[in-house]
Amino acid sequence: MAEEQKRAIGFELGMINNLIRRTLNQRFSENGLEDLGGVQGPVIGYVYQNSQKQDVFQKDIEKWFKIRRSTATVMLQNMEQKDLIVRVPVPNDGRLKKIVLTEKAKERHMRVKDQIERFHKELEEGISPAEKKQFLEILDRIRANLESGK
Repeated sequence: MAEEQKRAIGFELGMINNLIRRTLNQRFSENGLEDLGGVQGPVIGYVYQNSQKQDVFQKDIEKWFKIRRSTATVMLQNMEQKDLIVRVPVPNDGRLKKIVLTEKAKERHMRVKDQIERFHKELEEGISPAEKKQFLEILDRIRANLESGK
């Protein structure tokens, strides 16, 4: 049996995920962005991009990042305590609170964006556009398998 057939995709993806997180957290730390570890940096990016077009709510973050409600609640509370977001009630429904970035979060987003762009260039070095396309198609199939409960 070939060595590639012995390697489990889930295990390999988990290792790569850990390595990506560790590398990004190290770079953020080196650039004074250590408080944006985990998914907080990407959440700021998501809110930054999407709030230009529409209000962003906790349920949107849960859906996009595929996280549980309880996880999103704790993370957003933490981000509020760090003065990265505020939750603002919407006029037509007092129960709904849109997520709004603070100026501190917007400034950090621009710094993080620069770090992420450089990281992606390094990550994709030596990978052709065709290889990247094929890899992303395979990841889409894996995601679909997981979402369908297979």
